[in-house]
Amino acid sequence: MLMSASSDFIALCREQISLLTQGLGASLSVVYLTQEIGETSTGEAQLIPVVVYPETTVLQQGEELIQTQASSQIELEFDPILPPPTQQGKLLTATSASEHPPESDNPNQATIPESDYEYVVSGNQIVLPLIYEGVMMGLLVTGREDRPWNENEESQIRHIAKTLAIACILDQRQVWLQQQLHQQQILQEQQRDLLDNLLHQFRNPLTAIRTFGKLLLKRLRPADPNQEVASSIVRESDRLKELLQQFDHVIALTNADLQPIPLKASVEPSMQSPAQIPLLLPGTGEEITTCQISDLLAPLLISAQAIAQERNLQLITDIPPNLPLVKANIKAVQEVLNNIIDNALKYTPKQGKVWIQATYKKDNFQGIAISDTGPGIPPQDLEHLGERHYRGVQAQTEIPGTGLGIAIAKQLIAQMQGDIEVFSPALNQNINSPKQPGTTFIIWLVIEN
Repeated sequence: MLMSASSDFIALCREQISLLTQGLGASLSVVYLTQEIGETSTGEAQLIPVVVYPETTVLQQGEELIQTQASSQIELEFDPILPPPTQQGKLLTATSASEHPPESDNPNQATIPESDYEYVVSGNQIVLPLIYEGVMMGLLVTGREDRPWNENEESQIRHIAKTLAIACILDQRQVWLQQQLHQQQILQEQQRDLLDNLLHQFRNPLTAIRTFGKLLLKRLRPADPNQEVASSIVRESDRLKELLQQFDHVIALTNADLQPIPLKASVEPSMQSPAQIPLLLPGTGEEITTCQISDLLAPLLISAQAIAQERNLQLITDIPPNLPLVKANIKAVQEVLNNIIDNALKYTPKQGKVWIQATYKKDNFQGIAISDTGPGIPPQDLEHLGERHYRGVQAQTEIPGTGLGIAIAKQLIAQMQGDIEVFSPALNQNINSPKQPGTTFIIWLVIEN
């Protein structure tokens, strides 16, 4: 079913009819578009006149002008296009092929074979189907009283019909794109409402967890070994609170994206780049400072040790004293280390080992290595490691993941002029084996001179 014709398409039709009238002497011209009457068993359709010249012409008052049988070949019967003053006959009617067989001798009948898309000439009248990419979208009917059309004029009329057909399909595509855009905007609004609801509901339990952690921290004695666990609860709650604040900031920036975007034709491509929405990356806006690697790792190792114990893994650390100071965005580099340590713990099977070492050094970089006794990473996946949402063979396992952890880590480290290297099998010979080759990630941080 064709959608409503736009005002731009109507204007183009009028210009083309003006060419017929002023250039070729047509005294009456009509542009019809196909429109389904409804979802009926017969598949009937109607040709609706969208532009008529002259506008005072009466087209089939009180009756349906044209009906087509969608499932059969169309045969057209013609009466003179300009009826005498005393006659207001039909301009054009259509019936199915079963009612008028092809071998009929009726001289006023003509057909439009689907394969050839032929035009029809009856006296001083020409009927051309508006066909593009195999789809018939309507008809162009034109005629004049004083003389028949010659071959050159018929060729010009065919070009006009082709122009109208192309314009019609482009017009329908633009309407369709506008509808798709509108649906996408509705979906974005629904997703925005859902996100608002989830974030609002997330704040209450987060506040409760943070409060319980603080109360627990106050009630524990200074020498109690659970002090570190309680401190970790408060610290991670503060981290989640900061992420929520960043969510709120980005959501406020995306309000403009939900406004309707008009689709306008442009001769030259726009040179304006789309607005960049900041990613929710930890440490955004924080300055790079000098810090000790042991201080960076200390809070992360507390959480990692608890997770390793719960998953029946052995966590081994090798953090030498007196390591050189490194330049880093503390929150960002801790997020990097946290992501990679979490992956090592997640993909290492039970009874396995995870080794965290700060013994690597090259040029002006200090390296922190995280090795595991997991299944390793196939060579074909190593090439794509760091691409957003890419998980490779891990996507076929039951281990949950989004394929974002390494991508985020690489982006954050690059902002600090650092680097991440990945090796599989693992570099640590003490933990890899033929069945479990393991993986080693080395995070390289710039040494403070």
